[in-house]
Amino acid sequence: MHRQRVKLEYSPMRSPRTLLVSLLVIAMAAAALYAQRRNRGGFDPFGFRVEQNEPPDTEFVMARWHYTAGRGGGGWSHDYPTAEEHILQIMKEVTGINVEQLSYRVVELSSPEIFDYPFAYVSEPGEMELTDKEVANLREYIERGGFIMIDDFGGQGQGPSEFEAFRDNLIRAFPERNVFVVGDDHELLNTFYKINSVETVHPMSGVKSVFYGYSDGKDRLAMIICYANDVGDYWEFIDQPYYAVKPSAEALKLGINFVMYAMTH
Repeated sequence: MHRQRVKLEYSPMRSPRTLLVSLLVIAMAAAALYAQRRNRGGFDPFGFRVEQNEPPDTEFVMARWHYTAGRGGGGWSHDYPTAEEHILQIMKEVTGINVEQLSYRVVELSSPEIFDYPFAYVSEPGEMELTDKEVANLREYIERGGFIMIDDFGGQGQGPSEFEAFRDNLIRAFPERNVFVVGDDHELLNTFYKINSVETVHPMSGVKSVFYGYSDGKDRLAMIICYANDVGDYWEFIDQPYYAVKPSAEALKLGINFVMYAMTH
């Protein structure tokens, strides 16, 4: 797996004007995006269809993993593809990364294609019931330097059981490792934006979030686990008045920091 190194252009959230301009770009480009999408088949695991996207040849492509699921299934596709398009547009506007709004793709966890993309996004990991092949690919992905963002679970009463269901899959991959709490002093929070605190809440339930990390065994953070949070939901609705401005802006900053960390470590 090849990780593209990027030049960091640090600016502490730049200015409200920069964010406003970026959000206006998102709104103006929404209609054009539907015309630009090039569908190449899709996924239909539980009676609904999710369109595939063929990303442009850019420096960064966000891979969303499709995995074997139980507990009702379908959560892997939550917020797709609007969350991707919004965070990628913001990323294009405020960083030096060569990226476009359509720089995303759905990838089967059981496929060797996952190794083409050093950054992976996983939604609703509490539904994971991974096959042996998927566990093997997860283990190899981490060992080869990949970075995984785990999101959208634990916001309701099923939170602890969802966490344990997800953790069971990690134990199958690396029996000797465990998750740890990511503190406010972690380098991840100072990679592009300076984020003073990771005190956030789930956008719908208001439950206090916890950010866990997972090591690659060589003192590098290989996974950020956004527990009792739904960062992707903040991304999806950033152009609509559903959620407060401050946590929405924090979600954008976190997403960009996650990507920058993955591409530089």
